[in-house]
Amino acid sequence: MGAEGSEEKATGEELEWEDEVEVGGEREERDREMALVNKPKKGKRKIRDSGEREIMDSRKAKTKDPSKVKRAKSNGSLAALPADLRGPDTEWWYAFLSKHAELHKDAESVPSDEEEAFRYFFRTSRRTFDYICSIVRDDLISRPPSGLINIEGRLLSVEKQVAIAMRRLASGDSQVSVGAAFGVGQSTVSQVTWRFIESMEERARHHLVWPDQERMEDIKARLEALSGLPNCCGAIDATHIIMTLPAVESSEDWCDPAKNYSMFLQGIVDDEMRFIDIVTGWPGSLPVSRLLKCSGFHKLCEAGKRLNGPVRVSGEDAEIREFIVGDMCYPLLPWLMTPYEAENLSAPMVNFNARQKTARMLGTRALARLKGSWRILHKVMWRPDKNKLPSIILVCCLLHNIILDCKDELLTGIQLPVHHDTGYKEENCKQENPSGKVMRETVTGHLPTFEAVLN
Repeated sequence: MGAEGSEEKATGEELEWEDEVEVGGEREERDREMALVNKPKKGKRKIRDSGEREIMDSRKAKTKDPSKVKRAKSNGSLAALPADLRGPDTEWWYAFLSKHAELHKDAESVPSDEEEAFRYFFRTSRRTFDYICSIVRDDLISRPPSGLINIEGRLLSVEKQVAIAMRRLASGDSQVSVGAAFGVGQSTVSQVTWRFIESMEERARHHLVWPDQERMEDIKARLEALSGLPNCCGAIDATHIIMTLPAVESSEDWCDPAKNYSMFLQGIVDDEMRFIDIVTGWPGSLPVSRLLKCSGFHKLCEAGKRLNGPVRVSGEDAEIREFIVGDMCYPLLPWLMTPYEAENLSAPMVNFNARQKTARMLGTRALARLKGSWRILHKVMWRPDKNKLPSIILVCCLLHNIILDCKDELLTGIQLPVHHDTGYKEENCKQENPSGKVMRETVTGHLPTFEAVLN
């Protein structure tokens, strides 16, 4: 399950980020299911749970109005902007390339093609990068933090700020190392990265939503074409984000079975490996089945408010409801299908397991792609603020989805070549809900004979 702490280099220094995250307020109806970002009460753990947001919305939870966010103003209007912030900046890219070549003469080769080199460093095409800049531009312009200047004394452009933040997330390198490549100090990298994360949380959450029924029907049709499973809505998996903690905070709560300090990320993905629900912020010491039960998604499913679309009817007139698929670390539930476990399985059971694995591996591959693209999640984080780490994880998931939504493509080799959670023993939940067993048997009987090897 993710990289062992002993195998990865720590990022190098404590994250010097602010103590509070502002929470978005009321949104248009189309954004009702955006990923949740609760502002925690003092002393409470901070959780990012896209399922909980729907629960909160249904209770009309009081949140901050984004129109009340403080902005730099002059006589009721935006203050006059320095020339560096008025239009797109491209000079930073060539300065960065030159500086990187100077600092890393013996490092692995960077693609010679300029567009591929851009993807190598920032994971996106220039077009997608420009789109991301457009998302955060207003925040980075209207609330420029003091002291954000480069070694030439010029205020950093929006493009350069976004590049600094995305390079930090993509490489997982220390703030000192990232700053050196851009001609700024560690403190500037810290401020810029956090301001970018704060803005993306507020402005980009529409890229991580539970699908409406029309879109869900498309997802189910494509998943059935891929795996043969009827009414399958996605795949679920979880991974550990490993960190070091100060001695005073190194409690057993955060010590996972592999003896690492870690935080969980659980994601549900569609047929294109797009995250449609996530939960993070919980300690890696929890069993995966407990993590699921703590999630807003579980509450919604149990309340009949999610995976509640049209049923399919099997050849024997039995109903097949909407469901997702997961590994043996999850319980078998009416809405969560796990593999059969036993010796000497019947041919229909083997058929089901093979088709279930085809769909299930989408979740595994999505997490490997996420952690390969945004290496800050794959390396060992050095003493992160545990209330800030969920924000980093959420924004990396948003960036993952934006790449898909913009029909962008990663360079070959970015995805992790191994499992996203190596070093962790596979859990076996062994919990089987009686209705879940009936549902699995119905799906198994509905499937056509397995005729091809599914990978």
